[in-house]
Amino acid sequence: MKHAETVTFGGSALDRAGELRTDDDAVETLRNHPDTRAILFWRGKPLINTENPASLVRLPLDHPVLSEASAETIFLGREEGAGRFGFDLSPWVPEYLDPEALGGFLDPSEQRHPKLPASMAFAELRRIMTWLTPRDAELAATGKAIFGWHESHKFCSKCGEKSHMSQAGWQRKCPACAGSHFPRTDPVVIMLITSGNKVLMGRSPGWPEGMYSLLAGFVEPGETLEAAVRREVFEEAGIAVGPVSYLASQPWPFPSSLMFGCRGDALNEDITIDPVEIEDALWISREEMMQIFASDHPKILPARKGAIAHFLLENWLADRLD
Repeated sequence: MKHAETVTFGGSALDRAGELRTDDDAVETLRNHPDTRAILFWRGKPLINTENPASLVRLPLDHPVLSEASAETIFLGREEGAGRFGFDLSPWVPEYLDPEALGGFLDPSEQRHPKLPASMAFAELRRIMTWLTPRDAELAATGKAIFGWHESHKFCSKCGEKSHMSQAGWQRKCPACAGSHFPRTDPVVIMLITSGNKVLMGRSPGWPEGMYSLLAGFVEPGETLEAAVRREVFEEAGIAVGPVSYLASQPWPFPSSLMFGCRGDALNEDITIDPVEIEDALWISREEMMQIFASDHPKILPARKGAIAHFLLENWLADRLD
């Protein structure tokens, strides 16, 4: 697919400088360089400048707010040769915090630290992802995913001992059994299943009213992407799928997925949903999807901008899946 890397979180060509992660001296030299900058996160939310246009904030490493950050940092890569490090300010507790807003489907709240300008705020990445440049989005997604992995993998899965960060944040090492653990990424297939002029859409329980998307599911061990597409579509909607092809991928740090966008040809149209998996599924014609994208449909909302489902549907409507 010619437009594959224009998907959100893709195509910024960040220099991740992975060869430096095991070189403590080289990483420390980068940290001490005056052009090095910190990218700050609070409970998975990146710090952005909310002024138009919004942008990911890059702070000098001597900024006072970093004194409140965790000592464990992540080397995210280099921009024009200058180091970029992720810092976690999660220990900070804002004076006014609405716990009900946090962790929702789409957290609208923003947190502002007193040591930072009022124009800077921590904002939920799913909400702001389309505001950012490709480079800002990639840095934000990478930092969120890696910090999230560290938060949920503090103990060695081999012996249970508390592990510690190593390789500039890209590994955890167990001091007891010497086990090495690396960030995980879960492969997920998301499927543009068509039958003639129609595309298959579904919704999961608990989604906002009117929200539908393409069917998706995790790839199982020992399974190809093509097999996962056929299995998931049949399990969820009772639709058999013939030829399957790959279209595009998208890192999806909510919390740690890599979405593989695929297309497939339906062999039947009679839908039988699995109510445990999805709440509803239906066929949408190209003309009706254009109405949905124009926000002019009485029941169905457009797919969320920034998500690969929106990207695939948009290119399907524009006949740009080649």
